[in-house]
Amino acid sequence: MKVLKIVFTLILILSIFSCGENKQNLKSELDRKMDEIAEPYVKLILEIGIYKPGYVDAYYGPEEWKPGESQNREPDSTIISALNYKVDDLLNKAYKLRDYNATELELLRYRFLYKQLLAAKAVIYTLSGSNFPFDEEAKVLYDAEPPHYSTEHFQKIIDELDKLLPGEGNLNKRLNSFRDKFVIPKEKLDTVFSTAINECRKRTLKHIRLPKKENFEVEYVTNKPWGAYNWYKGNSFSVIQVNTDLPIQIDRAIDLAAHEGYPGHHVYNTLLERNMVNDRGWMEFSVYPLYSPQSLIAEGTANYGIKVVFPGDERIKYEKEFLFPLAGLNPEDADLYYEIQDLLEKLSYAGNEAARNYLDGNMSREETINFIEKYQLQSRERAEKSIDFIEHYRSYVINYNLGQEIVKNYIESNGGTADNPGRRWELFEKLLSTPQTPSGLK
Repeated sequence: MKVLKIVFTLILILSIFSCGENKQNLKSELDRKMDEIAEPYVKLILEIGIYKPGYVDAYYGPEEWKPGESQNREPDSTIISALNYKVDDLLNKAYKLRDYNATELELLRYRFLYKQLLAAKAVIYTLSGSNFPFDEEAKVLYDAEPPHYSTEHFQKIIDELDKLLPGEGNLNKRLNSFRDKFVIPKEKLDTVFSTAINECRKRTLKHIRLPKKENFEVEYVTNKPWGAYNWYKGNSFSVIQVNTDLPIQIDRAIDLAAHEGYPGHHVYNTLLERNMVNDRGWMEFSVYPLYSPQSLIAEGTANYGIKVVFPGDERIKYEKEFLFPLAGLNPEDADLYYEIQDLLEKLSYAGNEAARNYLDGNMSREETINFIEKYQLQSRERAEKSIDFIEHYRSYVINYNLGQEIVKNYIESNGGTADNPGRRWELFEKLLSTPQTPSGLK
């Protein structure tokens, strides 16, 4: 009997190894060759992150792949040359794979990896202290070409707002005075935000299957250049931070809950980890370099996801019934508030124009603040926050509005319109859980 048990155990062990081999053999030659590029790609991104603070937004791969901390965090010419050699070697290896007969998913993977490597090369270039012009930087880092808008374009929108807003006198002061009526009191912020994110989660789970263990926690922070941030930690867990430096209006509760949580960044990272890393072993998705085409997909889907999870007038109905009372706000002017918010969203590209002119040296810091005040109708305090973001993240600003526009056009041109929510969710989940590049969505 003991002999039979030993034999059975050996057969079981061999069958496990055999299953592993069969799973590996199911991979195509192209897939295996991209696997050979993926590991050094991840290690390269982690190494660049030593010299570029904030570059590695998330990493949940093998601990042993992490490089040792460099004593010289300011890279010299030798370090930059070594990084360039590594990225060029990977680009050359990837280029040689271009003629393989690939499946649709393999082709998406190939394009993703190649574009990510091109962006990494551009980041290495900036380590020497040099920068690209705004439009060139946006193209090489985010695989997108930001549009140009004249001040006349923004002025027409501003004129509409002027007619819509009650009262007389300075439009900026009238607008900010009106919006102040919708500020969430600090002592009620956590209750309102927690309610919003739980509702977004409940609605998302009706359409997207997530791991049972997925979860998040919320922190309230100060002295940050951004309004909120999702720090994805791996294993389907996120830390969502909300910056309380400035007053937070009621609309930001759902905006941030959907964008940072469900169906935004938390869902995006969770699906990539499960589908790409765990299920397929595509290790390039175990690292997220912030300054890369991946960010335009991430920010674009996170912004568009707000309309996916609350289509049509569902949002304003929900806020009037639940969030306004929780915040102690009067919903009487809610319809006018959101009519104004829709017009203000159209002014977001004025922020891109401000960033382009400032970073390209066509405007001083003070001129840029004045431009933001005038054409985005921001208060002085918020305009200063905006330029802090521009100085820190540069052309990253395009990922929010242009990213949302690219995602919107892709989903709606493929049938995911407001009157077909099932198709919209289907396409949205596809973008979240497969390798995508901005240029590939056009």
